[in-house]
Parts: sequence; structure tokens; C-alpha cells
Amino acid sequence: MKAVGIRVTGRVQGVSYRAWTRQEARGLGLAGWVRNAEDGSVRAHVEGPEDAVDQLLSRLRTGPAFAQVREVAATPAEPQGLSGFEIHRG
Repeated sequence: MKAVGIRVTGRVQGVSYRAWTRQEARGLGLAGWVRNAEDGSVRAHVEGPEDAVDQLLSRLRTGPAFAQVREVAATPAEPQGLSGFEIHRG
């Protein structure tokens, strides 16, 4: 089990980045959440099998069609025992 806190910067709000992230994470069988941050970044908490988390981190660097990702920063986090992957507001 691997858990990470993620901060994605660039043009990542208003381009369906959160919905795309939820779809990708669910497809990989990951749990967690994603939300827009006030500073224009997107934040997430992701947990699951190490290889699946690593695959998502790789995909986040590209993002959906209209996103322009500058950086994906991941920091180790404590697993929260979440089930499912949701979009959090604010």
C-alpha cells in the first residue's frame, strides 16, 4: 500500500482535470480524493497498490487534453483507509 499527497501546477483548473483524475484513479483501482486549491493548483490524496499509484502519477504529468501541466509534486502520506475516489469541492 502506497499513499501520497499530490500538488499539480500549471493550467489545471477549468480544464476537467479533477474529473479526468477521478476517472483515471478509479480505472486503476485507487482510493482518495482530488480538489481545486485556492492558489490555482489541484491537490489530491491517492492510496493503493504502489504500481497503480506510480502509474497515476505518470499520467497526471500529461493530464486531459486542455491541461498544461507544469509540475506534479508527490509527498509520502499516511494511508487513510479510504474506499472509492471522489472530487472534493474547495
